[in-house]
Amino acid sequence: MKVYHGSYLKIEDIDLSKCEPRKDFGQGFYVTKFREQAEIWAKRKGRDNHTEEVVTEFNFFESVFADKNFKTLRFEKYNNAWLDFVVLNRNYNTPLPAHDYDLIEGPVADDKITTRIDAYIRGELSRENFLAELTYEPSHQICFSTVKSLSMLEHTDFKGITAIERTSEKIVENLIINCGISEMQAADLLYSSMIYNELTTTENELYKKPWQEIYEMLKKELALKA
Repeated sequence: MKVYHGSYLKIEDIDLSKCEPRKDFGQGFYVTKFREQAEIWAKRKGRDNHTEEVVTEFNFFESVFADKNFKTLRFEKYNNAWLDFVVLNRNYNTPLPAHDYDLIEGPVADDKITTRIDAYIRGELSRENFLAELTYEPSHQICFSTVKSLSMLEHTDFKGITAIERTSEKIVENLIINCGISEMQAADLLYSSMIYNELTTTENELYKKPWQEIYEMLKKELALKA
């Protein structure tokens, strides 16, 4: 998956210690799959630092969500669990660090939402009213909280996307369309499958086959599990 980081300078090396704490998902390096969203972040950073805005592009390896060596958390939408986690990270009464996840994915709390979260923390707004106020405009962010998690992020300038990742993206896209499921659900189906395990075992060279053929193999595996 292509992801983007908006800033006032091009990101070459990522230093998590320089990342701001008390963000939605805690201290970490944030990216989004929406370039337009990254451009908005970049304009804000550029304005604040009196520089031009810069968007840095990365490849993100979604297989991390099926890798048991990583502790991950995902929110598909605004809900009670998302609110509790954001409050945990934004609350100044919570010790740092607030969690031990390597990587977290979910929607963004923009400026308006942040103001209402502050009201909720102060007890001026009920949970029910807060959630009812939320508008479900598309937003997305991934927070890389640990040095280990950064291994799942790759500058597109330095390497081209691999054949395995290109095949994976095409399969996920088709699962979404053909099965009527979300991107997260489609990715989970692929990355937990035996076919993906075979795809990443480069010795058998399955990755050299057309993605359509691999997709048909995956559909047969999913049908057997159903």
